[in-house]
Amino acid sequence: MSETPFQINIPDKKLSILRAKLELATFPDELQDIGWKQGPPLADMKRLVERWKNGYDWRKYEKELNQELPMFTRDIDVDGFGALNVHYVHKKSKTVDAIPLLFCHGWPGSFLEVRVILPLLTAPSPEHPSFHVVALSLPGFGFSEGSHKPGFALDQYAEVIAHKLMIALGYNEYVTQGGDWGFLITRRMAAKYGGKHHKAWHTNFPMADPPNWKSPLSFLSYLVTPFSPEEKAGLERTAWYRNKSSGYFVEQSTFPQTLAYSFTDSPVALLAWFYEKLVIWTDDYKWTDDEALTWISIYWFSRAGPGAAHRIYFEVHGDFYNLGRTSYPTIPMGASYFPKELLLLPSAWLRRLNNVVSESHHTSGGHFAATERPKELVEDVRKMFAKGGPAFGIVPGRSGYA
Repeated sequence: MSETPFQINIPDKKLSILRAKLELATFPDELQDIGWKQGPPLADMKRLVERWKNGYDWRKYEKELNQELPMFTRDIDVDGFGALNVHYVHKKSKTVDAIPLLFCHGWPGSFLEVRVILPLLTAPSPEHPSFHVVALSLPGFGFSEGSHKPGFALDQYAEVIAHKLMIALGYNEYVTQGGDWGFLITRRMAAKYGGKHHKAWHTNFPMADPPNWKSPLSFLSYLVTPFSPEEKAGLERTAWYRNKSSGYFVEQSTFPQTLAYSFTDSPVALLAWFYEKLVIWTDDYKWTDDEALTWISIYWFSRAGPGAAHRIYFEVHGDFYNLGRTSYPTIPMGASYFPKELLLLPSAWLRRLNNVVSESHHTSGGHFAATERPKELVEDVRKMFAKGGPAFGIVPGRSGYA
């Protein structure tokens, strides 16, 4: 399981094929004054396709990523699946006693989500803790090899890939941060490896089941306690997501292979599917065209192909909503609430069955907190592990301070 330095270097042939496919793009018509009601506007799609085809410079951004992000690959043995070659970013702080932190992305993100927060997390300072940061590409995402067999589910993502990677890097004790699938993966890690290896976890996607009759006092409190204005707004956002913005989830968790044919053959299909989420899942974040195209290009050029990342929905979707059917972590947990997240549930539901020691509520921000509100997210993580904080010194011998 030796480590190999990695540089992104997409072959010229793949760039030529992408451009040729974009040249052949055929666009649908559009209803008058429809805006975003049925998906990305036609004008936006034509502009982005034209930019991707003629103005966007992949080599420029490839070079920037290679310069900014220290990247590596290594083989991780997965019981029943053989060895998978995993891609990851690994940047150490200059602070020797920095806290090892695994950053775990979700969909439609990638390892790119760590880009803005990486220098903030690793920055040494006497005023706040510093971290040694590992940000992997989940198998099937980015430049990690995908599973070649069905059944690669939450245990494999959590216990085998993420945990084994940290152990292989010499981090026998560590903390985690994640949103979207990163929440579920680090949650499973916390439940399985909590205490001995996984010391604490933080999420910006705090999901929780509502109280039920099996816990009479909690259920009674739930029935008689009115929701706050923030909680009402969160439940409205959650209802919007489930009723108006979750159709992708049904298709990706039932027939991901059907989508794979479209995404693998048509960059325009991939662009439309992803750009919709990048826009409507944020709190009015102003994506530049090149920024959005770089996110989507990572999927287009991904090692396992543009359709592979969606298979996680088929294998893991049962755990997404059925949190109450799995064991609960007992290690310290931190949670950040952003008002335009997709699932925003009362924080009391999370505290009921988790050891929540740090909680922050923000007035802006959406699903991509590390990109939309990087300083706020990093400050929340620092607060949790800072001197006087609830998880200070949680990793023995690694205070985070010089």
